[in-house]
Amino acid sequence: MYYQYFGLSEAPFSIAVNPRYLYMSPRHRDALAHLLYGVGAGGGFILLTGEVGTGKTTINRCLIEQLPENADIAIVLNPALDSRDMLATVCEELHIGFSESHPGLKELSDRLHHFLLDNHAKGRKTVLMIDEAQHLSFDVLEQIRLLTNLETSDEKLLHIILIGQPELAAKLARPELRQLNQRITARFDLQPLTLAETSSYIRHRLHVAGMPAGRELFAPGLVKAIHRQSRGVPRLINLLCDRMLLGAYGRGSDQLDRGLLKQAAREVFGSTEAGQGSANARLRPMIVIGLLLLLGGGGVWLALTKSASVVDPASMSAPTLAASSSVPGAEEDGPVNTPVAQPAPSVVPDSHRAPSWRLSLREGALRLGMLYGASQPLLENPCASPLGADLRCEQRQLKSWNELLGAGRPALLGLLDERRFESRALLLAIEGDVAVLDASGTVERVPLETLATQWSGTVWQLWRPSPGVLRTLQLGDSGEDVRRVAELFARLDRQPKPLTESLFDARLEQRVKLFQQQQGLRADGVLGENTLRALSLSVGDDVGFADARAWAEAQADRVPVRQ
Repeated sequence: MYYQYFGLSEAPFSIAVNPRYLYMSPRHRDALAHLLYGVGAGGGFILLTGEVGTGKTTINRCLIEQLPENADIAIVLNPALDSRDMLATVCEELHIGFSESHPGLKELSDRLHHFLLDNHAKGRKTVLMIDEAQHLSFDVLEQIRLLTNLETSDEKLLHIILIGQPELAAKLARPELRQLNQRITARFDLQPLTLAETSSYIRHRLHVAGMPAGRELFAPGLVKAIHRQSRGVPRLINLLCDRMLLGAYGRGSDQLDRGLLKQAAREVFGSTEAGQGSANARLRPMIVIGLLLLLGGGGVWLALTKSASVVDPASMSAPTLAASSSVPGAEEDGPVNTPVAQPAPSVVPDSHRAPSWRLSLREGALRLGMLYGASQPLLENPCASPLGADLRCEQRQLKSWNELLGAGRPALLGLLDERRFESRALLLAIEGDVAVLDASGTVERVPLETLATQWSGTVWQLWRPSPGVLRTLQLGDSGEDVRRVAELFARLDRQPKPLTESLFDARLEQRVKLFQQQQGLRADGVLGENTLRALSLSVGDDVGFADARAWAEAQADRVPVRQ
């Protein structure tokens, strides 16, 4: 097939769900975090919505794989059932026996309730996942709600995950379903991929399929066009890319272009207006007609104006000619003053003047301390300064901007000028290829390539840990600091209740692992210094790029203007 033609080991853009091709964008990770939190936070309903093809099935697979070992799950893929058939399906999925001769609702409900009680007594959780839940009838939704009435003093015995298209959320908002809607403890709407995520998604699938490193099949401009046509929906991206590769193979070409994309769009969407709908096609003739009428009317007006203003030059007197050469905009009865060009002010270059963002060792440390609200001025080596319990310092030697960009925190940079004199620069943020620097009262943006020639690789960074967490925590630990960590994750997930009160249990460990994966850290489930640093920043207890920019801009506003 075509994949061998492009040096691939298999077709990279199949729409079948293959765990090897799993691509978790930040929004997919957030969705999974919400589902895992809902499963572990006391039960009730969990809602995941998203348009067709946005990756809900991918999230389902990930959730099933990451459920704790003490969980039993029932999966309903065809919800077009009545209440009795729905309960029968749930019982079958959980291997609950019942009479074969048309069991009634009461028998099925009683058997399910007994199973839930027994499972809870064994320390096990029960999860019901219903896909395509937008097709559930009102009667079935009410029957499912009644299943959650069985509960202990601190949690529901059945965790129900409803997965469906956006109309599911609209259905649940109906007044007759308000009781169910109020029992939803976690909800997430899965949005399509951004342009940057689309580019990463395509590269990821090609890499898994065996594309050699350094080779590029889809140029950036083509990826942008694919994103526009697909609107960032992964399934549509797969279909378009697959048809483009097949089309290039059929032509005997190894180059992909917009022509192939148009052909693929016709095959996938059935029209040349692919993912953008036919509305534009219907409106286009009307727009053209309107422009023609407008241009035609403008031409008539121009012709009439010109004919009215044509004057025989021979009939113009000298004064008239003089007046016609006056400066436009001058009053008819006022004097005409011809503007005189003023010489541009001369700028005297000063090659010896250091840029304002280059700070002395002492000034750099002072500005860093001010940014973090240090109780006293910092020493030239900030990490040698006496810091309070709410601040910590680290000095590192880095090799690339990527390490600072990934951390997302401001840093004091060590610089060496062309004469090898040491100085400092306070990096507030990185915006693309530009460094945002503090200039002692103003903010300056400097290309990274300019700054890189002077940066020695040394950085000093302060960070502020979230209050109440003073030690490394892991599975089995208990105490007030464990409760505090659970509250931080509840705050991060916008949930009203933490996963645990004081014990670092399997649920909290799983949430820590997921967070570590999101942050690019080793996912060992242990809350060490690196994980706490990232968590403190994520919940807003520490200073990030946006906070540093805001601080510097506020400082600039307070600087008096020189007269």
